[in-house]
Amino acid sequence: MPDPKKFLKGQLLLDSGQLRGSFFQRTVVLICHHDPEGAFGLVLNRESGASVGQSIATEISESLREHPLYLGGPVNPSAMSYLYTSHFMPEANVLPNLSVGHSVEDLVALGKSFSPSKKIKLFAGYAGWSPGQLEDEMGRDAWIAHPATTDIVFDPAPLQLWQKILRMKDWRCRLLAQTPEDPGTN
Repeated sequence: MPDPKKFLKGQLLLDSGQLRGSFFQRTVVLICHHDPEGAFGLVLNRESGASVGQSIATEISESLREHPLYLGGPVNPSAMSYLYTSHFMPEANVLPNLSVGHSVEDLVALGKSFSPSKKIKLFAGYAGWSPGQLEDEMGRDAWIAHPATTDIVFDPAPLQLWQKILRMKDWRCRLLAQTPEDPGTN
């Protein structure tokens, strides 16, 4: 049986600089689920340019309609997921006080009970890995792991998240954070 400590649920994965030219270039992915069957994650720092209200036909609260919609990953762009937090969530399924959901009905209910103590982030699509694929990518150093927190997940400047987290790490990561997106402009 695989060692559960090797699974990355609740971790952030940052592009290590090897994913240039792919969807995952300079991304920060929250791993929401990881087991021997594969992994599921959401890209935290890729905005779609649309609001939730422009993208979802379901009747949801006005406060949720105004939220930006993020591109959770390249897999099934019509699939919806959302991360939500509150001060006390004993049933949280990703991190303490952080859950992932996929149900439109639950999203509608969250919208009706939405308060300033709650935070929510909505995604179209997701990042998915088949059995052993993520472990292989980690073995090739394609990703840099970093512990996730709700503060990072709901960072008010998500487009700078990749650089911000790398600057918190060792000197190699800080150097990587300073590289231009297009090395040809260096």
